[in-house]
Amino acid sequence: MENIRWGRRIRAFRRLKMIKQVELAKEMEMSVSMLGQIEQGKRVPSERQLEKIASLLDIKLEELKGEAKAGE
Repeated sequence: MENIRWGRRIRAFRRLKMIKQVELAKEMEMSVSMLGQIEQGKRVPSERQLEKIASLLDIKLEELKGEAKAGE
């Protein structure tokens, strides 16, 4: 269940920043398929991947994790 929550948060922030899945996958140096699996909750991102995703989306890791409200 946690995997799905991660995926939804990543997808929501990515869309909010108007970044295409293919663009984020390229920056992450992973396949679009792998990023899609993360967003669908089929694959768990590593802590390192989460940190990189947060950085690329220009948000705090705590926001991505749901530990802080956006803008805090």
